[in-house]
Amino acid sequence: MSKKNWFITGFVIIIIAIIGFFSFGNHSSNTKKTVTIGIMSGNKNDDAIWKSIAETAKDKYGITLKFKEFSDYSQPNKALQNGDIDLNAFQHYAFLDAYNAKNGNKLIPIGETIIGPGRFYSDTYKNVKQFKDGDTIVIPNDPSNESRALYILQSAGLIGLKSGLTLATTKDINSNPKNLNVKEVSADQTARSLSSVQGAIVNGNYAQQAGLKYSDAIFVEPLNQNSHKWVNLIAARKSDKNNKIYKEVVKAYQTKKTEQLVAKYYGDAETTAWDKNFK
Repeated sequence: MSKKNWFITGFVIIIIAIIGFFSFGNHSSNTKKTVTIGIMSGNKNDDAIWKSIAETAKDKYGITLKFKEFSDYSQPNKALQNGDIDLNAFQHYAFLDAYNAKNGNKLIPIGETIIGPGRFYSDTYKNVKQFKDGDTIVIPNDPSNESRALYILQSAGLIGLKSGLTLATTKDINSNPKNLNVKEVSADQTARSLSSVQGAIVNGNYAQQAGLKYSDAIFVEPLNQNSHKWVNLIAARKSDKNNKIYKEVVKAYQTKKTEQLVAKYYGDAETTAWDKNFK
């Protein structure tokens, strides 16, 4: 091969190498900068908030956020553990703890998002101090919501609970000065029971369906140590604990703009949690 041909061959190899670097190198970089988040099928308000977060992620950190919607609470953690998505944002600490206990502690929280304070309603009284001896209060009967409801009643000063509990049940009530009948019913029946009982702890979605206004609640769950387990979060696989890009996604979420949008769309129904002091 002549010297000229060697030069041409070498030049072609270099060009191919450069093209390969930019093609495959950039593809790898873009893949790393695209993050898929699993969320529950939401509404226009949720969509607007996530759109804002995606814009911040793109503009400030060069991260493209994609979203995969789920309709069943049992799906997002499985998808995350299996690697079908990179992160998810739909659950609170108590839900994640329960999942991890059954599935080998594969997932971790990497950032807090919001909390929807629980609410105590009554068609009979205007104040928790008005409850009388033997009154009936209904609470949801599923484990996590039952526990939360009992802690709300404790915060309201109506009952006392044993200390050191993971999830409380009615059997853990150790103080009940007014001999209240705390009755467990299906969560979707709590609001419907208000006409026949003196009080009810009603989940936010069922309160809305029943036409209950958040402002009608006679007691709102305080943000303290007992309520911290109900803070919603962004979860990742344990192996991604120190993933820099995922941490930047959290930063894109935890902004003043997100706080303003949550307040705009949800008022007192939800509040941002990362900037609150749970003591």
